[in-house]
Amino acid sequence: MKYLHTMIRVTDPVATVRFFELLGLKELRRIESERGRFTLIFLAAPGDEDAQVELTYNWPAEDGSAETYGGGRNFGHLAYRVENIYETCQRLMDAGVTINRPPRDGHMAFVRTPDNISIEILQDGHLPPQEPWASMPNTGEW
Repeated sequence: MKYLHTMIRVTDPVATVRFFELLGLKELRRIESERGRFTLIFLAAPGDEDAQVELTYNWPAEDGSAETYGGGRNFGHLAYRVENIYETCQRLMDAGVTINRPPRDGHMAFVRTPDNISIEILQDGHLPPQEPWASMPNTGEW
């Protein structure tokens, strides 16, 4: 058996690809299905191409209506290990992403995609706690 990918449905593929690129993932391939009216976008962290996330964008119906997706905390989250959690969180915050659970402990943070999918960011090892992260409160759900 071999792990292939995790799929999440998205409503704005441009914003979601941008979000994952801020995390450090790169687009590997894209499949457009005119007949099926969907786009599949596969991303992965450089050097870890076997652990992919698949973004599924279902195109609006012929009448222009689009599907909506519920929050679904039962999904859980996607998790990524990073070299420097403080730099990663700062890059995300500078781009307007809310840090829902700041890396107060120098090890773990949570953010959400444009479609509210929870993303866990884990430090490779531990960094000493530092401001402003150590004093930053949680924001919303994560």
